[in-house]
Amino acid sequence: MTAVIETRALTKRYGEHRGIDEVDLEVHEGEIFGFLGPNGAGKTTTIRVLLDLIRPTSGSAKVFGIETTVDPVAIRRRIGYLSGEFTLYDRLTGAETIDYFANLRGGVDRAYQGQLVERLDLDVSRRFREYSKGNKQKVGLVVALQHRPELLILDEPTAGLDPLVQQTFNALMFEAKAEGRTVFLSSHIISEIERVGDRAGIIREGRLVRVDSVAGLRDLSAHEVELRFPGPVPSAIFEAIEGVSNVSAEGHTLRMLVSGPIAPVVKAAAALELTDFISREPSLEEIFLSEYGREVASSREVVGGRS
Repeated sequence: MTAVIETRALTKRYGEHRGIDEVDLEVHEGEIFGFLGPNGAGKTTTIRVLLDLIRPTSGSAKVFGIETTVDPVAIRRRIGYLSGEFTLYDRLTGAETIDYFANLRGGVDRAYQGQLVERLDLDVSRRFREYSKGNKQKVGLVVALQHRPELLILDEPTAGLDPLVQQTFNALMFEAKAEGRTVFLSSHIISEIERVGDRAGIIREGRLVRVDSVAGLRDLSAHEVELRFPGPVPSAIFEAIEGVSNVSAEGHTLRMLVSGPIAPVVKAAAALELTDFISREPSLEEIFLSEYGREVASSREVVGGRS
């Protein structure tokens, strides 16, 4: 597969403070890649290095095979970008803002521009300073999408959007993918990546700790399985299966955790007489929390202490 984004040992430090540390990442052409992490994990720093808004301390980053520090202008011509802190000219209307960026691009398809405005339900007659957070995001999305870029780099793009507009956003992402374009979607909203992502990377304290397909990330976590029998519970059969743990019996019900593929458990259960089989698949959010468990708990303690 063609790598649209490629980093090798990418590191950025701010004096003694950590930014990102030896990030090795590939984003393939035509995929929607989710970049997951809480605030301060290094998501925005990574994006700023990719756009050459800041320079790496060490390591390298390429976009479209171009070293980001060598020809950033050539890269930016082919990118649509929405920053995580989107602010613009307060006195311009939404229409003026959108047209300003369209003109910087040398013009765009006005019909497509109008479709984006309509689908995102954006009132372009109001001045930017009058917009809510959600409407500012809509303006930013139109600006990022209107020239149909080869690569979309979106930092927390659905912040402030209502659920209906989020559905429209999802549709726009799928349409971009269908056209062969690539999406790099940074977010701490787990369900957002779960709905639209092909693959996801989890960044923690500046380090990329895991990259996999969304389905693969779920498979790395344990399923909760509950089996109900009409008679005695055959615990030993399931305790012997690789990946099965925490087996417990209560009455005619057997509960267990299954790490990795669940097929061996299903096969063993199919050979027995059952009254019910319940399997709860872990959500991406649960996997994310398993990676960040200590950090999240610590954050909650700090917040709780302040309140």
